[in-house]
Amino acid sequence: MRLFTINSGYFKLDGGAMFGVVPKSMWNKANPADDNNMCSWAMRCLLIEDGDRRILIDNGMGDKQDAKFFSHYYPHGEDSIEKSLAKHGFTTDDITDVFLTHLHFDHCGGSIKREGEALVPVFRNAVYWSKKEHWDAALNPNERERASFLKENILPIEQSGKLRFVDVADGEEWIPGIRINYVYGHTDCMMLPQISYKNTQILFCADLVPSAAHISMPWVMAYDMRPLDTLSEKHRLLGKAAAGDWILFFEHDPKTECCSLQVENNRIKIKEALPLSEMLSRY
Repeated sequence: MRLFTINSGYFKLDGGAMFGVVPKSMWNKANPADDNNMCSWAMRCLLIEDGDRRILIDNGMGDKQDAKFFSHYYPHGEDSIEKSLAKHGFTTDDITDVFLTHLHFDHCGGSIKREGEALVPVFRNAVYWSKKEHWDAALNPNERERASFLKENILPIEQSGKLRFVDVADGEEWIPGIRINYVYGHTDCMMLPQISYKNTQILFCADLVPSAAHISMPWVMAYDMRPLDTLSEKHRLLGKAAAGDWILFFEHDPKTECCSLQVENNRIKIKEALPLSEMLSRY
C-alpha cells in the first residue's frame, strides 16, 4: 500500500462558522481571519494505491460552478486535483474508486465537470462510493444544509451508472485494510475511513475534526447539525486514536497535514505534527 496527499486547492469560510462557540480572540491565533472574518482552508484529499486499486478519498469543490458561487468562497492557490495527481505520476483516468466521505460541495464538487452542456464524471474509469442513508439525506436536505448539497455535484454520479453504496456496519472493513467509521454530528452518516498502514492506523478526519485546532473538544463547527453528537464522536474516536497512537489526516487544516496524539492532564493534545510522507517514513 502507498498513500499520497492530494491537494485540490484552498477556499475561504467564515471563521465564526468554522469555530462555533469559541471566541475569535482564541481561534484567530490558530487561523487568522481577513478583514471579512474569512479564514483560508485546505481541501486536502488522500490517494490510496493498493494493488490494482487507486482510491481517492474526496476531491474538493471542482471548478464548474459560476462566478457568483465562487465569490462566496474565494477559491485560491495553484493546486488542483489534476496537478497534484500528476506530481505523483497519476492522472484522473488512473483512479479506480472515488470514496466520498459526504456530499457537501467542498468534498465532492470535483467529482463532476462540464463538457459543453453535459455534466460528466471527472474520474471516468472510477466507481463512486457513498452511503445510501447519506445520499438520500443529500437529495432531500434540510433548510440549513441545502446550500451545501448541490444537485449538479450529486445527480450526475448516479446518472453515469457509476454510483455504488458502502454496505458495512460501523467499524467494519469496507475492503481489506480500510474500516469505516460512521458519524452523525456534522451531517447524516458521514464516513471516516480508517486505513491500516503497516503497524499503525490512519484516520481520515473529514469534517469531524477539520483541522488540528479542532482536536480540542469544545471546538465544534457551527455548521454541524448535531454539535453534541460531534462532541461525543470526538471523545470516542480521538480517545481511540490517542490510545492506539493513530495518525490523524486533516482535510481542511491549511498548514498541518497530519498529527499523532497524546493524553496530558486528562486532555487529548497533539503529540507530533508532520506531513503525511514524513509520518509514514517512520513505519
